Amino acid sequence: MNVLVLNAGSSTLKFELIRTSPELIAADQDERLCRGTIEGIGGEARASVEKSGQAKNSESVPLADVTAALEYIATWLSANGFAEVNAVGHRVVHGGELFSQSALIDDGVLDGIRACADLAPLHNPKNLEGIVASSKRYPGVPQAAVFDTAFHQTLPEHAFLYAVPYDWYSRHRVRRYGFHGTSHRYVAHRYRAVRKLAREQTNIITLHLGNGCSMAAIKAGRSIDTSMGMTPLEGLMMGTRSGDLDPGILSVVASRENMPLEQVENALNFKSGLLGISGLSNDMRELQKQAEHGNGGRAALAIEIFCYRARKYLGAYLAAMGGADAIVFTGGIGENSAPIRARICEGFGWAGVALDRAANAQVRATEARISTPESKLSAYVIPTDEELLIARDTVRLILGIQHPS
Repeated sequence: MNVLVLNAGSSTLKFELIRTSPELIAADQDERLCRGTIEGIGGEARASVEKSGQAKNSESVPLADVTAALEYIATWLSANGFAEVNAVGHRVVHGGELFSQSALIDDGVLDGIRACADLAPLHNPKNLEGIVASSKRYPGVPQAAVFDTAFHQTLPEHAFLYAVPYDWYSRHRVRRYGFHGTSHRYVAHRYRAVRKLAREQTNIITLHLGNGCSMAAIKAGRSIDTSMGMTPLEGLMMGTRSGDLDPGILSVVASRENMPLEQVENALNFKSGLLGISGLSNDMRELQKQAEHGNGGRAALAIEIFCYRARKYLGAYLAAMGGADAIVFTGGIGENSAPIRARICEGFGWAGVALDRAANAQVRATEARISTPESKLSAYVIPTDEELLIARDTVRLILGIQHPS
């Protein structure tokens, strides 16, 4: 079955075509046929597409909206021998409390996604545009929605509720939802596969570290806590997001800078984090390069804050879980930066972490254990693959196969 995986953003549309089936899933032999990204939708867009194993092709093309972008993708697929699309899987950012797992899209699911739009006003409406466009372009083809928040719907009340007036939750749905759930779930699944464990035997802490960062405490295979909150702003320090901060800062800055709250919030989301501290870049690779050449300054400070925040959350989740069997790094930074992994693991000898320095230094974007055989708390690197999980969920939903959450 050829599954077209779509991720519609504010001005982007990413796609990947994956051939999969229950047999291919069981053998872990799903085939990635092609993929691409269209950026700058609404004007002169930049389209980058590639067949698996071949060079990427890029061109500028005027694309007015998501519908036009999807038509471009469909035309490219047909011209390159990929006309057959048997199903479409969509990344949907927010499922609120309505969706605790992926779902085949029908009118009720569409209504549910719309009902959660106020929780993710920048994302869910664009996700809906992608769904509507693909429904028209591929009429009769089954479609599925895979929600970033679904995996974290197993959080207990004491973990997802904030210590605010309770009616804020009952009236306005103010609570922790968590994000990156598809990534955390995929990584937990791969850890189980590597260790040959049942879901109930899976007690790990996953660190998704990229431009966006989050951690999840996974006990008996279920998410029991996660660092992102009602929005993706809470938690770890990120590329341009502040992560945790005193909420009183908002009114102080708004008053002293004569700045509306919306502008303060914008600064916390897009001008803070690694970029805000360093004043140079939100790219960890660039900051590490500056620090390595003796030009550290605020770049080195940004890296230290980033690692310190991650260590604090790691310690907190070990306490919340009563210990764990492994910590697992994923995401662009987590998969590729040995120095950052090493710095985060520093000081966890008390918890049983014994990092294999040589193994850690060699691992980039591959599945590997980076702790010594004697380490009581193991450390792993497992590259995430959200698109693959979306494709697999889509096939399982169509065939009525329960997925191993």
